Amino acid sequence: MSTRDQHGRGRLRLPAPRPRTARLAAALALAAGLTAPLAPAAGEARAADDDGKRVLTVAVAQSVDSLSPFLATRLVSTSIHRLTYEYLTDYDVKDARAIPGLATEWAPSADKLTWTYTIRSDAAWSDGRKVTAEDAAWTFNTMMTDPDAATANGSFVTNFEKVTAPSPTELVIRLKKPQATMTALDVPILPRHVWEKVGDYSEFNNDKDFPVVGSGPFVLTDYKPDSYVRLEANKNFWRGAPEFDELVFKYYKDGDAAVAALQKGEVSFVGNLTPAQAEALGNQENIKVNDAPGRRFLALAVNPGARARNGEEFGDGHASLRDQRVRHALFLAVDRKTLVDRVFRGHAVEGEGYIPPRFSTYYWEPSPDQELAHDPAEANRLLDEAGYRRNGDGRRVGEDGEPLTYRVLCHATDPNDKAVGQYLKEWWGELGIGMDLECLDNVSDPWLAGEYDLAFDGWSVNPDPDFVLSIHTCAALPATPRDTGATDNFICDKKYDDLYARQLAEYDPAKRADLVKQAVSRLYDLGYMNVMAYPNAVEAYRTDQIASITTMPEQAGNIYGQDGYWSWWSAEPAASAGSSGGTGSTGVVIGIVAGVVVLAGVGGFLAMRRRATAEDRE
Repeated sequence: MSTRDQHGRGRLRLPAPRPRTARLAAALALAAGLTAPLAPAAGEARAADDDGKRVLTVAVAQSVDSLSPFLATRLVSTSIHRLTYEYLTDYDVKDARAIPGLATEWAPSADKLTWTYTIRSDAAWSDGRKVTAEDAAWTFNTMMTDPDAATANGSFVTNFEKVTAPSPTELVIRLKKPQATMTALDVPILPRHVWEKVGDYSEFNNDKDFPVVGSGPFVLTDYKPDSYVRLEANKNFWRGAPEFDELVFKYYKDGDAAVAALQKGEVSFVGNLTPAQAEALGNQENIKVNDAPGRRFLALAVNPGARARNGEEFGDGHASLRDQRVRHALFLAVDRKTLVDRVFRGHAVEGEGYIPPRFSTYYWEPSPDQELAHDPAEANRLLDEAGYRRNGDGRRVGEDGEPLTYRVLCHATDPNDKAVGQYLKEWWGELGIGMDLECLDNVSDPWLAGEYDLAFDGWSVNPDPDFVLSIHTCAALPATPRDTGATDNFICDKKYDDLYARQLAEYDPAKRADLVKQAVSRLYDLGYMNVMAYPNAVEAYRTDQIASITTMPEQAGNIYGQDGYWSWWSAEPAASAGSSGGTGSTGVVIGIVAGVVVLAGVGGFLAMRRRATAEDRE
C-alpha cells in the first residue's frame, strides 16, 4: 500500500554490540527465517526508569481514516495495523525480499494456480487463542464476498477463486490465473472469532472495544479522536516482545511545536521535517538527523472527469482538462529542478515515473522525446493548438470567452504543498492560466465528490508496486456515484488496464518489471498524474533517549512508515533516558512526530475512508 513519508541521505549506525544489540541481531536473523528467538540474557539491563513503563510516543499529523484493516488506506492507519496484525509474509529489512510472517513457507503448484502456505504454530492472538490457517482463509473469503471488506485491499483477492484451510497450519489459495503478488499480499490477517461477529463492515471502525485482539508486536489498547492511539507491547509476540512497554501515536498540530518539543527532550523523534527544520537540528547536541532516499512521490493529479463503473459522471472538474494537450502544457510549465533546489533544498530528487528510484527493479525514466521537461514555449504552443487563445489581458480563454482558472487542492498542514503551489501559480500565470490554491484540513470530501480540478497527490510505494498500480484501473472506480471505490483519481484507460493485468499474471521477474515500466509509461503519457519530486525521508531523534533503531533498508533507509514494524519493534531506550513529560505515564517517555498530523475523529469516516492522497496510505 502507500503514503506520505519523507526520507534522506546517510545511514544510521547502531552502537557497539551489547547484550540487547545481540538479541536484536538474533531477532532480525529470525525475521529472515534463519533462527529461533533468543530469550533475554539473565540480568539484562533495560534502558528505562525502574518505577514506570517505557513509553514511546509517536505524535502524528495525519487523520486516521479507520482503525479497521478492511477500510484503512492512510499511512498512519496502515502503520498501526502493521504493528497490531501480522501478514502472511513480511519484507526483509535489508533488501525487502519476502520472509516468513504468519506463513513459515509457501509453494505454488506446477501450473502456478494453487499456492499452499504453512501457517506457523507458535503465533497466538493477544487474547491467548492460537492463530490458525482458518483465520487467514476467513479474512480472504470475507474480502472476496463482501464489497465493504474489500474497500482497502480488494485488489489482492480479485483473482482468487477459492481459499481453504485443510488444517490449522495449512492455507490453500486457488487462483483464476497466475498472480505475481502471492508472496507480497499486504493484507492484515484478522481473528475470525472476533470479526465474524461484525454486522456491517462499512460502518465498523474497530475503535470501541479495547484491547483490540491482534497478533503483531503491539496491541491496540485505546483511542481518543484528535488526541492519541495507544498500543501496548505484545509480550507473547512470536518474534519476541518490543523493548518499549507502550507505543503512543499522539497528536501534534504544529510541526514547529514538535521540533521545539524535540529540542527540549519532551519528544524523541520527529518525522516529515522541512529542510529548514532539518538544518536547524543538524548540529545540535544529542540529536541525529536521518536523511534517506524516500519511498514516496509527490505528484499533481488531474481530475479526468469523475465517473463510476456504471458510466455515471459526477463532480465538477474543469472540462478543458480532458484535453491531453492542456494537461501536458500544465506539466511542461513545471520546473522540477527549481522545486528540488528551492522548496526541498536538495532533500529530494526530480520526479519522473510513478515508481521512486529507490525501487530500482521497477524504476522507469521517460525517453528524451517522451519527457515532459520544463519547456514553457512548447506549453504555449500546445495551448494555442488546443484552441485556448489569449485575450486582451493575456489570459487564456475558451470558446465561451471565460478565462481558464483551475482549483488546486492542497493540504493545509503541509508547507511543501503550499510552497510548490506558489511556484505553480507563477508558472501557469505566465501561460495565461489562473490558479486558486485551496488548502484544506480535509481534502477527502471534495476529492471523493470529484469537486476539484487538480490536487497534490502522493503515495508511499511498496517493494511490490502492484497496489499503487491497481488504484488507476477501471475496476477501482466506485460502482455508482454514491459508492466509495478504491480509485485514487478516477482514471480508466483500457490500454493501461491491459498492461496492469499482464504484469500481475507474469511470474518471470524481468518480464514483469518490463510490463510494470510499460504501465508506468502509459500513465505518464496520459497526463492525469505527473510526478514532480521524490522527497527524502527527513527525520530526527534524540540519541540520549533512543540508543538504536532500525532503518529500512538498513543502509540509507527511513524510520517512520516502513514496509513492516522493524523500527518500533526494534527500538531500544538509551541507558541515559530518564523521565520526560507528554503522556501522563511515569518512566521514560519517548516521543515521535511523524509530520504535521491530526488523529481525526471517526465522524467523517464514511466519507473519508478510501482517500489516500499525499498525506495517506502505506
